[in-house]
Amino acid sequence: MKVAPIPVNEKSRIETLRLLSILDTQPEERFDRLTRMAKRLFSVPIAQVTLVDSERQWFKSSDGVEASETSRDISFCAHAILDDDLMLVPDALKDDRFFDNPLVTGDPNIRFYAGYPLRVNSQNLGTLCVIDNKPRVFDEEERQLLKDLAEMAERELSALQLATTDLLTTLSNRRGFELLARHTLRICTRMGKPATLLFFDLDRFKWINDTYGHGEGDRALKAFAQGLLSIFRDSDVIGRLGGDEFVVLLTGAGSELGPIALSRLEEWITMHGGLVEAGYRIQFSVGQVQFNAVRHRTVDELLADADAAMYVNKTAIRREIQDR
Repeated sequence: MKVAPIPVNEKSRIETLRLLSILDTQPEERFDRLTRMAKRLFSVPIAQVTLVDSERQWFKSSDGVEASETSRDISFCAHAILDDDLMLVPDALKDDRFFDNPLVTGDPNIRFYAGYPLRVNSQNLGTLCVIDNKPRVFDEEERQLLKDLAEMAERELSALQLATTDLLTTLSNRRGFELLARHTLRICTRMGKPATLLFFDLDRFKWINDTYGHGEGDRALKAFAQGLLSIFRDSDVIGRLGGDEFVVLLTGAGSELGPIALSRLEEWITMHGGLVEAGYRIQFSVGQVQFNAVRHRTVDELLADADAAMYVNKTAIRREIQDR
């Protein structure tokens, strides 16, 4: 048996999967309908909508198998997500990857497998697959039919993704940020690692909208979002809460990293669009709070402390301007 290699984009793939907040959820008719249809159309005993998590394969819908998950190491779908096209195994006993796989030698006795990867935000998250306990061939019409069903499953997953993404900046929206932050903080607490939250508010944003129009305001928001994406690490959680409020959760980082990152952000804004064609400069106020598992029992409590710290910073800047 061969264990599937880890995709090169595994970090962003898992982040996209977690952002959907679909793992370990209850069955849904929109996915169950697809597996029932696939099972009937292909006359197979098993059809599934699967999602490949970091260490497991979880079934969002499974018609023909009662188990809700299995180990990623023995998963056929962990191999299928490595490519963007159909993975076809006509006879698992004749395939070097699977001939001694426990899912082949034991229950459910897989002999035939066909799975299309399900893509969201250019990430292969899982598959729509059909399984038989006897070898078989797949003709061109059947390949296209399974692809059509997979695209239907992708649309359902994309609808979930839209609910957690800010369409203007492509950052996580408030719901998406809270979902990712909750998961990240649990990991930091369990592993004893620090975390720091930065809460940003763009200065004079209303003035930009009133003076240059909302189109220019949108461009300023997108420019600032690009600055955050460019400066902070892939492991950090970045989001737009709404309006001109942005947040970054620095993972595995104490409060000392905040000023360093902010200095780099200021430099980036100055060099890459900080001076927008309209003639103004993007400026921001920021509040920084160290995560404390005792004080911050929820993400909302952490956000509230960082928001308060941001307003202290904004007030200090206003007083400094007035005193000049």
